[in-house]
Amino acid sequence: MAESTQVNRRSFFQRASTGLHGAALAYLLAGEARADASASPHLDLKPRSPHFEPKARSVIHLFMNGGPSQMDLFDPKPMLDRHHGESYVDKISGELEFVKDAGALMRSPYKFKQFGKCGAPVSEVMPHLAGVVDDLAFIRSMYTTNLTHEPAVYLIQSGKMGPGRPTLGAWVVYGLGSENQNLPAYVVLDDPKGMPVNGVENWEAGFLPPNFQGTRFRSTGSPILNLKDDANRPNEIVGMERDLLSRLDQIHKQARPRQPSLDARIASYGLAARMQLEATDALDISKESQETRDLYGIGREPTDSYGRRCLIARRLVERGVRFVQLYINAQIWDTHTSLSSDLKTACDRTDQPVAALLKDLKRRGLLDSTLVVWGGEFGRLPIAQLPPDKNEKRAGRDHNKNAFCTWMAGAGIKGGTTHGATDELGLNAVENRVSVADWHATILHLLGLHHEQLFIDLNGLKEKLTGVNGARIVKEILS
Repeated sequence: MAESTQVNRRSFFQRASTGLHGAALAYLLAGEARADASASPHLDLKPRSPHFEPKARSVIHLFMNGGPSQMDLFDPKPMLDRHHGESYVDKISGELEFVKDAGALMRSPYKFKQFGKCGAPVSEVMPHLAGVVDDLAFIRSMYTTNLTHEPAVYLIQSGKMGPGRPTLGAWVVYGLGSENQNLPAYVVLDDPKGMPVNGVENWEAGFLPPNFQGTRFRSTGSPILNLKDDANRPNEIVGMERDLLSRLDQIHKQARPRQPSLDARIASYGLAARMQLEATDALDISKESQETRDLYGIGREPTDSYGRRCLIARRLVERGVRFVQLYINAQIWDTHTSLSSDLKTACDRTDQPVAALLKDLKRRGLLDSTLVVWGGEFGRLPIAQLPPDKNEKRAGRDHNKNAFCTWMAGAGIKGGTTHGATDELGLNAVENRVSVADWHATILHLLGLHHEQLFIDLNGLKEKLTGVNGARIVKEILS
């Protein structure tokens, strides 16, 4: 049987990866390869104009998966001190995930003080963040609609309580593209110790073109596996190969129009080539001063890992990356038991790096253009959750969908602000309530995107991050 003469990626590079054959073929194909002029402008990552003048150019999302306890961190409740040990289960039985483990009202094991000019109360387990409260806008009145981790995480990430939807970062880069074509527009810095709940679905593109999904970077070693070639070759040869490969891709693409998965894959090949130098440089924190590394707690435990990723996040937005997301392994904020020790452990790992990130961004003039967002998927209940042995010294708190606390800082944010309030026990958000959709709309607004105008038309249905039930921009925290 005669050998096939069809030209494809594999057969070409098997036969002519480095020599004159490649140059000759490049010449022959020069008149044939043309970009698809009909491609949607929303299929690439080139910078796009926002709907209106933005305050923020980029976002760093510090996702504290697991549900940080609001009344033990930023929302102190004196009534819990007064009524500690009193039964309350019968009044909130419908809000419990683990009814059989429910105990009495439980005061916080931590002391609070007021900090900054704004006098914001912060728990003793966050001494570093306490030093930057004048840059923060706390939202104490967040609420959600599900008290189980998986659907609650889906909601905070994508606006819906299920998989398959575009996440916040995907929507942002879909609307705005990226200012740096040599790095991914949406970078994920997950924890080397393990994946968060819902895994890679936290940064998927859903029904948006796949090139808008998050790209995982490793914080140590090679940022992306198999990024570099196995062998060193002259730059001229590498450049010739890439140019020829691009032309072959365009021929292949012209014969298969309107296939976003193919477009995304071809775009990813080109991005990978451009990333070989810039991604390695962006993640090389050895270029930072020892003072900066010490600021983040790098080189010592328990702050080394999260500190590295916070510093990398700063280096990425400094280089024009649009959306950077940091995760912690599993759900260390999920303090069902041993709250007094486990919550402190979570803070010990993250408090210094987060405060350092804000200080570092500010001193470099980047906080004026970078929005930093902190928070989890829900909060905790004011009553104790007891371990199987009913040992009150190892008590924790169950999930609470009706109240939790988040904060924002940076571009367009009125620092030293506290918005909303919970009831006297911290059970329910009662004043200036903020939904997840409101939270999403506010982030988009700061980026110059109107949440009603950011959509994709799927068979006549305008799909949006904030859904169809309406959302309100939390203007009270805006400068």
